[in-house]
Amino acid sequence: MKIKLIFILIAFSLMILPASAQITKVLEGDEVTEAALIEALAPERSIRTRSIKVFSADAEDTAQAEPVSTSASMLITFGTNSAELTANAMQQLDVLGRALKMDSLADFNFAIEGHTDPRGGESLNQQLSKARAEAVLNYLVWNYQISASRLTAVGKGSRELLNSDNRTAPENRRVTIVRKVD
Repeated sequence: MKIKLIFILIAFSLMILPASAQITKVLEGDEVTEAALIEALAPERSIRTRSIKVFSADAEDTAQAEPVSTSASMLITFGTNSAELTANAMQQLDVLGRALKMDSLADFNFAIEGHTDPRGGESLNQQLSKARAEAVLNYLVWNYQISASRLTAVGKGSRELLNSDNRTAPENRRVTIVRKVD
């Protein structure tokens, strides 16, 4: 009886979570792979049959309704109060650069969103997040010859915290790559 009550409470709590309470995974370290980025950024393509829906990354997009924006958050690190990329950040951006050149992502445009934690004030954070997004954009353009017309740098400041319980958590200082929907 007790276990049944626990399951009911868990199910109920999941039903009442607001849609905005979406949990976003931040890729970091060994999690940043070409496959993980392609999975996160490539559009879902599907083939419809009579009773089942089969998903395929290379299928013709005949049954897709509205295009959906997709994104991948990466823990790209910078020096404190700086837009200078660290060696670790460059390694992760090398993976992103290779992924953006692959056939499954080569035809898409992306926004590079820079995020900060709330330390430093709103105006400074807005400038810093934009400078960090531009640093990522420039790295991809210069080192991987990604066309600058495919990329847009956007500064988000500290408006979209992933961890609002710990406002200075590292995942709040991140770069998010968002596939644009035309």
